[in-house]
Amino acid sequence: MCGIVGAVAERDVTRILLEGLRRLEYRGYDSAGMAVLHAAGGIQRRRAVGKVERLAEMLEADPLAGQTGIAHTRWATHGKPSDNNAHPHLARERVALVHNGIIENYEALRRELQADGYLFESETDTEVVVNHVHRQLSRGDDLLTAVRHSLAALDGAYALGVMSADEPGRLIAARRGSPLVVGVGIGEHFIASDVSALLPVTQQFIFLEEGDVAVLTRDAVHIYDVQGNPVERPLKRSELTASAAEKGDYRHFMLKEIHEQPRVLAETLEGRLSRDHVLPGVFGVEAGPIFDRVKQVQIIACGTSYHAGMVASYWLEELAGLPCRVEVASEYRYRHAAVRPDTLLVTISQSGETADTLAALREARRQGYLASLAICNVPESSLVRESDLVLMTRAGPEIGVASTKAFTTQLVGLLLLVIALGRRHGLGPDQERGLVQALHDLPACVSRALQMESAVELLSQRFADKQHALFLGRGAQFPVALEGALKLKEISYIHAEAYPAGELKHGPLALVDGDMPVVAVAPNNALVEKLKSNLQEVQARGGQLFVFADEETAMEDGPGLTVVRVPAVSNLLAPVVFTIPLQLLAYHVALLKGTDVDKPRNLAKSVTVE
Repeated sequence: MCGIVGAVAERDVTRILLEGLRRLEYRGYDSAGMAVLHAAGGIQRRRAVGKVERLAEMLEADPLAGQTGIAHTRWATHGKPSDNNAHPHLARERVALVHNGIIENYEALRRELQADGYLFESETDTEVVVNHVHRQLSRGDDLLTAVRHSLAALDGAYALGVMSADEPGRLIAARRGSPLVVGVGIGEHFIASDVSALLPVTQQFIFLEEGDVAVLTRDAVHIYDVQGNPVERPLKRSELTASAAEKGDYRHFMLKEIHEQPRVLAETLEGRLSRDHVLPGVFGVEAGPIFDRVKQVQIIACGTSYHAGMVASYWLEELAGLPCRVEVASEYRYRHAAVRPDTLLVTISQSGETADTLAALREARRQGYLASLAICNVPESSLVRESDLVLMTRAGPEIGVASTKAFTTQLVGLLLLVIALGRRHGLGPDQERGLVQALHDLPACVSRALQMESAVELLSQRFADKQHALFLGRGAQFPVALEGALKLKEISYIHAEAYPAGELKHGPLALVDGDMPVVAVAPNNALVEKLKSNLQEVQARGGQLFVFADEETAMEDGPGLTVVRVPAVSNLLAPVVFTIPLQLLAYHVALLKGTDVDKPRNLAKSVTVE
């Protein structure tokens, strides 16, 4: 989950590297560092614990200059945040290296290198790699050969940027299990964990594939596959602009991304709906014959994407009549799944580089699934490239660590899938027409929900001094309650849990008192009367209830009960709309508590390590 950026150019690259780190800081912010090759032929390095701005202050006071360099922003795995554990790591002042991923056999390699006289200054697995490369160089290898020999000794996942004082003007990049892109310029080339880091300097990118090693100079990029054979990878032009990853007039990326939801939902639907049906070919020309055979769906995802999959499971069984299982990817990948014939595997990921989801997809390939389908936001990601079918969510860059617009666009993409499958399993034209009309209306309905912000901001004052919160929902709103609790705990650090409302009396009711707010999600559907009964259980114990209720739901404020009105929406799309005020609640509570909204402690955006 760390962020890597590197450059080799005819100009000084330090400002490019620093700006790249700022744009990658969502991937980790425990420490940051930079190393460059200076004109005298040595490596200069600066490292700082904390966020990228600490490094920027250090560079302002003690500048670097060089035409080849690498930089890194860290999310700690091996070793606490400290100067010594920060990247780049050096080996005897001759080799510098940055790394994203986890080297699983680092302890054995460390003992081997120590026996050869190498000293270690850090607790990291990364320092093993840089010392290993140095040892290969000392044995007569050039930098490319040294890196290849070292990669052969590594077990685990990595994206690497490597440079040597003995080969100025040359940068080596390698990836296995962690993303890495090459930015192509004129007389300069770059590497980064994400295209957003390089948008100020190029929109031309090469996406390295699993096992690739690349050699960058000012004038050329040479790529070798996992067998060491020269290969050509396609050059892609990004449609993103540098401003797409900027906050604009918003105080935080999270708030900007919450308010972008009407637009990105409309863009996710654009070109995929006619007036009364989902257009053919939305999932690719080969999807039709596959969908005709589907008898069951298995959804695999992590975190917020897992919650989206849970909502979709209700839709799939209700509208398409298809059995659906949803599982956390980190659990699925380590168990022996019983796969029934004609099961469609659906993976969901914002980044498309989520390590557990990718590993689950790769494991599933050996288990006899009919096909794999990815719901994803990043076109050139590993998940997209490795899946049989794909639907892109078109959310644009999501920088805030707490996912918002990715979740709602995933829900819309999943509903398109439900309709496409349901059409083959009894979903009639009139039902599809009604669903499609609701989707056409959805962006406007989300816009109305955003108008609740001032009311939610006022409500947030009643949460700011709390330590715990309970979220309740029924049916497809239970995953929405899970998502609301996740958002609150992620950015405000309030301990929040979510339960199906019917489970209150099976344990959670013991926690209810006047100091623990209880948040309930209450759309106007067949379960609302059942939910009201559950809420009375809370009131009877002196709990403070906050109910987000459909405008048409018969429920009024009372002692211990605050009702917050949500715009009326079809029951099917209520999970999307009711998510909006819960996102706003988490945001405004976090503001009052003074936390770092976009960069919550201990977390990072793209979980590319296990």
